[in-house]
Amino acid sequence: MNFIQNLEYDHLLAEFKKVLKESLLKFTKQREVILQTLYNFPEHFSPEELHVLIKSSYPDINIGIATIYRTLNLLENSTLATSLSFGKAGKKYELANKPHHDHLICKNCGKIIEFEDKKIEKKQEDIATKNGFILTGHVMQLYGICAHCQKNKKG
Repeated sequence: MNFIQNLEYDHLLAEFKKVLKESLLKFTKQREVILQTLYNFPEHFSPEELHVLIKSSYPDINIGIATIYRTLNLLENSTLATSLSFGKAGKKYELANKPHHDHLICKNCGKIIEFEDKKIEKKQEDIATKNGFILTGHVMQLYGICAHCQKNKKG
């Protein structure tokens, strides 16, 4: 990590410790490893995927899936993380420290592609203003079939 990344992570860690303290929970190495992994791998993870990654990255840390679920829930409730819901398939999580972005989600393999589009953002603001709304946030998830799955289906 470079100096800026260290400062960003240190701030995130301080916020997490504050949330834990307010929730009357202890700061543990397991909880820190979950936060660190989400920070170092800026992807979208199900609790199970995160568990597998942590077990392979930190073989000496004993961490149960229940700890991962509880910690992700705490991070989401404190707005340090966000999630995408996949209905019966569950949720995938990411840290909320990224700039605003939207998602393309493959209905076949679950691949998630993040994108930003200033024209779409402007259009949403225009629609909100036209309808007397003050826009405070939004989530855009576009569902379809990714190029990889399309290619495999044809072959």
